[in-house]
Amino acid sequence: MSAENEFIKVRGAKENNLKNVDIDIPRGEFNVVTGLSGSGKSTLAFSTVFAEGQRRYMESLSSYARKFLDQMDKPEVEKIEGLSPAISIEQNTSGTTPRSTVGTVTEIHDYLRLLYARIGTQYSPETGKVVEKKSVGDIVDEVLELPEGLKIKILAPVKTEDFESRLEDLRDRGFSRVNTDKEYDITLDDPEPGEEFEIVIDRLKASEDSRSRIFEAVESALEESGGEIWVEINNIEDETIDTEEIDDKEVLRFSEGFSEPGNDREFMELEQRSFSFNSPLGACDECDGLGKSEAADEDLVVPDKSEPLKNALAPWDFGKDYYRKAITAFANHFNVSEETSFEDLDRDIQEAILHGPDEPIYYTVEKMRGHGLREKEFEGVMEHINRRFHETSSESTRERLREFMSESKCPVCDGSRLSEQSRNVEVNGIQLEEINKSNIDEAYEIFEFIEKELTEREREIGSEIIKEIRERLGFLKQVGLNYLTLDREASTLSGGEAQRIRLATQIGSGLTGVLYVLDEPSIGLHRHDNEKLINTLENLRDLGNTLLVVEHDWNTIKRADNIVDLGPGPGKRGGEIVAQGTQEMVEKASESVTGDFLSGERKIPVPDERRNVEKSLTVKGAREHNLENIDIEVPLNTLTAITGLSGSGKSTFMHDILYNQLTKELNDNQTVKVGEHDDIEGTEQVESVRMIDQSPIGKTPRSNPGTYTGVFDYIRELFAETKLSKKRGYEKGRFSFNVKGGRCEKCKGQGTVKIDMNFLSDVYVECEKCNGNRYNKETLEVKYRGKNISEVLGMEVEEAYDFFQHDRRIKKRLKLLKDVGLGYMELGQPSTTLSGGEAQRVKLSEELGKIRNDDVLYLLDEPTTGLHWEDERKLIEVLHRLVDNGNSVLLIEHELELIKSVDHMIDLGPEGGENGGKIVAEGTPEEVAKNPESYTGKYLENMI
Repeated sequence: MSAENEFIKVRGAKENNLKNVDIDIPRGEFNVVTGLSGSGKSTLAFSTVFAEGQRRYMESLSSYARKFLDQMDKPEVEKIEGLSPAISIEQNTSGTTPRSTVGTVTEIHDYLRLLYARIGTQYSPETGKVVEKKSVGDIVDEVLELPEGLKIKILAPVKTEDFESRLEDLRDRGFSRVNTDKEYDITLDDPEPGEEFEIVIDRLKASEDSRSRIFEAVESALEESGGEIWVEINNIEDETIDTEEIDDKEVLRFSEGFSEPGNDREFMELEQRSFSFNSPLGACDECDGLGKSEAADEDLVVPDKSEPLKNALAPWDFGKDYYRKAITAFANHFNVSEETSFEDLDRDIQEAILHGPDEPIYYTVEKMRGHGLREKEFEGVMEHINRRFHETSSESTRERLREFMSESKCPVCDGSRLSEQSRNVEVNGIQLEEINKSNIDEAYEIFEFIEKELTEREREIGSEIIKEIRERLGFLKQVGLNYLTLDREASTLSGGEAQRIRLATQIGSGLTGVLYVLDEPSIGLHRHDNEKLINTLENLRDLGNTLLVVEHDWNTIKRADNIVDLGPGPGKRGGEIVAQGTQEMVEKASESVTGDFLSGERKIPVPDERRNVEKSLTVKGAREHNLENIDIEVPLNTLTAITGLSGSGKSTFMHDILYNQLTKELNDNQTVKVGEHDDIEGTEQVESVRMIDQSPIGKTPRSNPGTYTGVFDYIRELFAETKLSKKRGYEKGRFSFNVKGGRCEKCKGQGTVKIDMNFLSDVYVECEKCNGNRYNKETLEVKYRGKNISEVLGMEVEEAYDFFQHDRRIKKRLKLLKDVGLGYMELGQPSTTLSGGEAQRVKLSEELGKIRNDDVLYLLDEPTTGLHWEDERKLIEVLHRLVDNGNSVLLIEHELELIKSVDHMIDLGPEGGENGGKIVAEGTPEEVAKNPESYTGKYLENMI
């Protein structure tokens, strides 16, 4: 490669907060872009370098083709030279359809379908016998396997609607014997007529000498019967011969077609579609290939079993005549009182009211629109819900009924999604659903076994297919996803898991000379698995590719060939290259906060003391998913971390069991589905539970940090109090960009107008009426301390904090945003542009600002996602403040800097998937660090 082609040269990058950045990114190297949150990392990597690469590819297509593609705007950059074809591997989830699985998105399922279609053996669901096509020669060979000299009859079973005509035809063609109620010689006797009978084709002995005669008889029998043949055996003594008794005859049955003799089921010849749950040929008839079904759930139908019968049934309002008559008729029939609590009824009576009684119960109700009376049969509350759900065409009715329903495994296919025939196909004794339900490690071992057991013919057909499957499974193992099962829905994957799946797919593609742009691939990974991920990234580089990775992970940064550090601060104070080069070069850069942490000049300190555990919640018998019936004690009034490898059961415990059960108890939310467990002791010590997740703070661009935290209300009040506002009669609502009055009506308060560009991407241009200010001219004339309302919305939190120093309410709210590390964020920044981590910290700031805020249990899932170490330091201080205010904080975390700062740890494992679900260690970080069984403790030991 010539010297001028050794770099991707970016010149004059001004996208978002980038300040005319010039940078040379080495090609063929592992480049990490790091820096404080909001410093411009993603803007440089994705919005500039990748966006330009993608745009150039789009421009190479014809205008006709571009009509059907999402177009990309040209980034604000003067020029980029040396740009390779670019592939972005981001953290968005892999598909939103429930039909998409880990197996389908990795194409492993496509290869599995091909393998089972080519070398699979199909079995009859009814008898367990092999179903296969047999030629005349195959049948003859099996007949000749019978004991030498054994007397046999070759029979052709036939059906007819006109027995006499068929009999006459047989006589004319020289046949002499048939079986109806017994064997007849039709040349001498008239047999007893019947719709079904057997033609006796030949009587002979099983012998190799008779091969040609048997061949002719079999051929004739298949022709007469339409593809089926019986071999009657006399005086059989060999019990190993698998005969059937039909009308006092011992017979072997054979079929020429793809069917089982005597079985009316129509078997299909195996093809790839036979194993696709997206095809009618392969999908389960009951669930249509989804693997799950919606049905009424007893816990949702009867949320409080202590209530009297008449009030216990949530879907049935006893105040309504229809339901009152049904419940009264039921109570009278079983001689129980409507006032008896549901839990005091015998279980068989409970079952009867839920699913319907064994004997009918009738009651009379008015006909629709009041025209007379009609008799109704009591069908059971849950059966009533299920029937209405499937019969109604109203989506609103379905949504209402869903409040009392839950998803569960399809009872027919047991969640495999496949049809009955597809489930009964095996390769070396292993069904496809067994592979799909296995995790990646187990599936890899299964194929090692299958490969060893293949016959020569099967190996010739299937060896290349198995090679492809094993390679893909191996790539998934390399990126630390060995705990995932192939049937896991893609929509349930975290952003990090989805990204690593795409990464594994790219490794398998074997491309070279490509620019890969990745967004924090270490998110959601334990340090133990992160080593594998870094090795994988280095393998991609070694193939001849260029990696541009946005990352905060300590190990990833240290293993990079080239580090690009943006800063020196966030937001408007960022957007510059403060350091570039090796780790040593970054450590020496005077303005690099990253360099200070790498060199040890700055640190997140280990707490001098940790809070003692004085009270706690205890979850008994947690056994949802892979949790192994464990009791977990959750300390209160402490900062506690749940740790462990990916797939060890952390999210199952915190989300499915703890949060859902506490929401049900404390917030009286009876519609949530709680993970399996026995009980939670100590809930009376918690006033409420709050999940501070990374979901957006608003669904539209009109929502922003100012509106979410309420600070914008106070700011609008200040503007309404100005002299000009009072003179003109402007009230607080005048300064909202969401309602008519003060906003610009041309752009409806958006500040931009969309222009449809046909086959080019839509262009958003600044509104020419308000010049992007969102408000009309009259509103912008009102100024507070020299600034109009639009200028205030454009302020960063830090700037606004200084500007509103004299207003205690606004200052307090803005101080909280600063405390969580969001000083760089604009007050009016649309919520849709915030990262998950930023949205989570906005929510945290709001919680900190609440007046009475004690005995709350806060739950957070990986709050350090997307955070630089300096931002982590601020976050840790905020979390400790929440605890100091009398609350409890429980979080799932992999980041060791935060883990070392907690009071208490619960480490699950020891591995992921089926090898997880146990408590490996618990206690202070020092105690866990000493536990030799804990992977977390092993990495934590060096940091304490």
